[in-house]
Amino acid sequence: MDAQQFLAEFKHIAHAPEGVAKLREMIYQLAVTGSLTPRSEAGDNAGDLLIGIEVTRQRLILEKKYKCIPKLENEPVQAPSDVELPQSWRWTRLLDIGEINPRNQAPDEEVAAFIPMRGIPQFHHDALVAETRKWGEIKRGYTHFANGDVILAKITPCFENGKSAAVSDIPGDLGIGAGTTELHVFRPVHEGVLPDYVYIYLRSPFFTNEGKKSMTGTAGQKRLSVDYFATRAFPLPPTEEQGRIVAKVDELMALCDKLEMQKKEYRRLQNALRQATLKTVSSAGSPHELQESWATLEENFEQLFSAPEDVKQLKGTLLDLAVSGRLFPRERWRECSGLELLESISNARRHWAECSEGQEYKEAKSMLKKLRAQHANVPASQLPEHWAWATLLQVSQAVVDCHNKTAPYVTDGIPLVRTTDICDGQMNLSNTKRVSEETYAYWARRMPPKSGDIFFSREAPMGEAAIVPEGEKVCLGQRMMLIRLFPSLFNNRFLLYVILSPSFQEQMLGTAVGMAVKHLRVGGVEGLMVPVPPKPEQDQIVEAVDYLFEICDAYTGQLNSKQKKAETFAMTAVSTLTGITTGQEEEQPVKAPHTELVAKLCLGQTPDIKTQAPLATVLARHDGEMSAKNLWQRFGGEIDAFYAQLKTEISHGWILEPEPAEVREVGSEEDGA
Repeated sequence: MDAQQFLAEFKHIAHAPEGVAKLREMIYQLAVTGSLTPRSEAGDNAGDLLIGIEVTRQRLILEKKYKCIPKLENEPVQAPSDVELPQSWRWTRLLDIGEINPRNQAPDEEVAAFIPMRGIPQFHHDALVAETRKWGEIKRGYTHFANGDVILAKITPCFENGKSAAVSDIPGDLGIGAGTTELHVFRPVHEGVLPDYVYIYLRSPFFTNEGKKSMTGTAGQKRLSVDYFATRAFPLPPTEEQGRIVAKVDELMALCDKLEMQKKEYRRLQNALRQATLKTVSSAGSPHELQESWATLEENFEQLFSAPEDVKQLKGTLLDLAVSGRLFPRERWRECSGLELLESISNARRHWAECSEGQEYKEAKSMLKKLRAQHANVPASQLPEHWAWATLLQVSQAVVDCHNKTAPYVTDGIPLVRTTDICDGQMNLSNTKRVSEETYAYWARRMPPKSGDIFFSREAPMGEAAIVPEGEKVCLGQRMMLIRLFPSLFNNRFLLYVILSPSFQEQMLGTAVGMAVKHLRVGGVEGLMVPVPPKPEQDQIVEAVDYLFEICDAYTGQLNSKQKKAETFAMTAVSTLTGITTGQEEEQPVKAPHTELVAKLCLGQTPDIKTQAPLATVLARHDGEMSAKNLWQRFGGEIDAFYAQLKTEISHGWILEPEPAEVREVGSEEDGA
């Protein structure tokens, strides 16, 4: 197979997630099973090579230059039944054709190579990174190797990551070295066994797949046994064919490198184009410019977005538009203003102080004292004229910092929400630490959290936020802050979207302190600036963002599905070509519809921006009609969810109902053929 044929045949696999890695696995597997290069027509036979190797091995044993492993040598070769080798090849073991974990002998003053685990390469034929030391300093307590040996990392995750090398050109006059103890070493005893071919074998799925299953030890400290390393069946070709295989593998690995570089360059250009397009959208100076830039983004969506994480940038752009007042015409809510809202919040806060008692009274008085001493730094960013800037403290009923002690955990208790339990605006209570009722009562004495409060992290990671779910009793963890609003005056989801917006996150970074770990002081959080639109406009913005995020989530589902299908295709193709087990049979098959709409689905009433009609929205962007199968694929997710959504949108008239006769059982035509 030449370079052009390789690129033409396998570039579709390379485009899948981890596709190039699968190609590399395929090349290694085909190489060591005799399917990568033309079979030799010469009279060479690996059986003759084995005889020569055994003669050399016995001579070295007599000369006491070879370390035997009697308990392993007595076991026969366990040749796999599912691999048929070429006639000129033979099954053997590394133990039978070389020395396992040999030792070097050299004067202590000689210069040798020292290679720690970090110096052992992970990728095909990358260079070893060695330093030089006196042999006497490293000959004890380390693994020995020399030029011509093959080394393999035996501990997790280094073994799984492919750390290995055919040792050559290491520094030092004698060409010997030592390194990490977490290595297995093979030293050929005959020039007919090429180290580079053994290296290919150790990287092949034929060796690694079973090797991963045979590792022993505790999690994080699992190791590949010397028994497996030494006795795993080894497919030995004649020497001349080993050389051809090594040359072909090197050639194809270079092409894989080329595919990988092309993929990275495409991704780099795509990222740059997407960021430029999103920047154009976010910097639009008028509704007309926004409409034009958004249309450009929509028309080129498939070229700009290819991975689920790309959509997160789109969400960020939508949030910046929303919290800067550019989602709707600026004249929409002129009958009220942000300043009037701030005055209402101030009055509500004073009323709270007058009516509260005990700890709440202390908190209310503390808030009023802080507000009198606070100085706001108003951002230069322009807002609609009827909006206002305010500090986080000014829009809140209360802002409370966490308790600064480490909590005593219990097995069954109240969830303690820490910074790791909040991500992307969501609070995950499925794996939280728990505290007792007594700890909760002590920690929450200032301000017991309640549904609707916002938890905000000021360190590690900084700037994450989420709303306490309805009906949940939770405790505020370390490095977290509680933000409570007056619900009738300020929408907590609007404030959440403000916090998650890139512009607010950038403001936080400018306020953060610390060198190694950036964090926010309590006063820094309280002084963060928040845009304040009238409450009705907040509600409208939240409704619009929720709807747009639903569309974004549908896009994410489609991209996830597309990536999964591409990955499954790549794995299946490689498995078919090589016989490598992929484990797909353990996964649930893709759920397919039992019925198929023969007629195309057609758009009925075009949905507006606040309508929950993702399917009709997709149809509107594709000339108002599309097959049910294509619409399902663009919708993403399970087929049952698709049909449920389709039924809803048909009932509202957003999609026209197809004729009943135009629904058939899948496969009905084939069955009748």
